[in-house]
Amino acid sequence: MITAIVFVKADVARIPEVAQQIAALDGVSEVYSVTGTIDLIVMVRVRDTDAVAEVIADHLNKVPGVTETETHIAFRTFSSHDLDAAFSLGL
Repeated sequence: MITAIVFVKADVARIPEVAQQIAALDGVSEVYSVTGTIDLIVMVRVRDTDAVAEVIADHLNKVPGVTETETHIAFRTFSSHDLDAAFSLGL
């Protein structure tokens, strides 16, 4: 299993719609709306690097309203609890 973390910049007026369309893509496990220089953080979990390319280059980048992406491939997960806590909304 490969995990890719994708930083997405989007048309500000369309962020909710962009997030929903991205969340509906096969291979996308979570989409977070965030503050800062990016608008969305997308977690992609797929079987291999070819699938990463398919999800991001063939689908995510083509969602209307996506203006820029930056993809990071995770090498290791040290603690699923720490990862969950880092992205938790505290609910």
